[in-house]
Amino acid sequence: MKTKHLFALVGASVAVAALVGCAGGPGATPDYDALTAQIVKKDFHDKGIVKASILQEIDETLRLCSAADVAGKPLDEATAKRLEAVNFKTIQWPKDGKFLGDWKEGEKIAQSGRGLTWSDDANVVNGGNCYNCHQIDKKEISYGTIGPSLWNYGKLRGVTDPNSPAAKAIVEYTWGKIYNSKAYNACSNMPRAGHKGILTEDQIRHVMALLLDPKSPVNQ
Repeated sequence: MKTKHLFALVGASVAVAALVGCAGGPGATPDYDALTAQIVKKDFHDKGIVKASILQEIDETLRLCSAADVAGKPLDEATAKRLEAVNFKTIQWPKDGKFLGDWKEGEKIAQSGRGLTWSDDANVVNGGNCYNCHQIDKKEISYGTIGPSLWNYGKLRGVTDPNSPAAKAIVEYTWGKIYNSKAYNACSNMPRAGHKGILTEDQIRHVMALLLDPKSPVNQ
């Protein structure tokens, strides 16, 4: 998705800049940030619906996490907590208080990886691309393992009635995690689906139902 591609671009560009810097000879101390900016400006152009202006969306969270990744060490705890707090403030909770939609629609969204790429039409409805990183349904044979398995997500967390007070904490956490994963893990690889406009509020509701509705095949 858009945010994830941007994160990868930043990291890759910093890495390339480092390699270029190494070619400067012994004792050279190149400005890696400047080199990165030059490389990105030279090689990243508008293509289809993807515009070079996406580079302006590199916020502090992406910048610091990319730098930490290149350095090969995690963010310090204080910085991570600060970034998580900043991202938590971006979460928009459902306006009508309804967290769950239709799990059948949620499955369609989870299966779809379309949208926001240069080869997509601007009118293409974005998918969640969830299976690219997670196992969700035992019947699905093709899925990624970057993220944890979500099989029996609600069942394992004791959610028998998503509308009950007992389920409130996990329901809100799940919504927040989908909306902006970096509110809970500053350098999470998971796209900020709601915050970055990848999924609409209704789409998030449907994915929520896929994960938490007791009738969903995920929880059978």
